[in-house]
Amino acid sequence: MKTKTTKIMYWSGVIFMSLWFGASGFFELTKNPVVWDITQQLGYPPHFIYILGVFKLSGMIVLLLPNRLLRLKEWVFAGMFFDIIFAFFSKIAVFGFPSTVDAIVAFTVLSVTYFMFRKWYTQNLFLEKV
Repeated sequence: MKTKTTKIMYWSGVIFMSLWFGASGFFELTKNPVVWDITQQLGYPPHFIYILGVFKLSGMIVLLLPNRLLRLKEWVFAGMFFDIIFAFFSKIAVFGFPSTVDAIVAFTVLSVTYFMFRKWYTQNLFLEKV
């Protein structure tokens, strides 16, 4: 896959995930009833919902910074994976499998985006050394 294609796929995924997690984080911090009520039904306490909101918005900012904080981006991807996995299993336990469609979509997009990040990052490292 060409570097340009990798870069386009990466940035498309970053923008999608930033919108997804940014909206979710904003709704958690503003106590939006839809997000807040579902998260509480899943058994998460209010203080944890606020922490999720702060980390989601912080992670979104880190992901949107081009060519900066690459190691921190790895941590952001890890945090997003954990968030999605916990949401997936919490929703299965409380609401059943049909409620997990959003988590499956998010996991798929995040996986492709992370793969493109690693590919693009290693291509750039190789090009710098040549």
